[in-house]
Amino acid sequence: MRILALDYGRSRIGVALADTAVGLAQPLCTLERINRNEDMRRLREMAREHGVRQIVVGLPLRLDGTRGEMAEEAEGFANRVRKQIGVPVEMVDERLSSWEAERLLEEVQGRVIKAPVTAGRPTKKVMGRLGVDAVAAAVILKEYLERRQGADKET
Repeated sequence: MRILALDYGRSRIGVALADTAVGLAQPLCTLERINRNEDMRRLREMAREHGVRQIVVGLPLRLDGTRGEMAEEAEGFANRVRKQIGVPVEMVDERLSSWEAERLLEEVQGRVIKAPVTAGRPTKKVMGRLGVDAVAAAVILKEYLERRQGADKET
């Protein structure tokens, strides 16, 4: 089953993809927001293209676990995605995902700069294009997959 993760933001949406058979979350792209209809059209097209059967949307809770304005916006966005794309949507706590994504990007970019160019290694240009939003979506998806795998082992 393919799962799409979305890191909702007012100006950009980070997108990541995973196949549950492989269990690996990968950043896919960062969408610059245009308007609600165009954003949903692009996400619907992406979901169809990749055969997505579930979508995970990051829920930006405050560090103390309370909901703020962005959490309310993300929930409204998740409801629109659910209605317009027609696949199950689950909200996932995304606290510190952007911070972790920034650390991962710094680490990968440092390796790219220091290492010789080899096939399969992400280039600085590619990592810059993906950006922190897509990597944050991959972090959200990775954590979701790990929790799901842990829950499967308990049953």
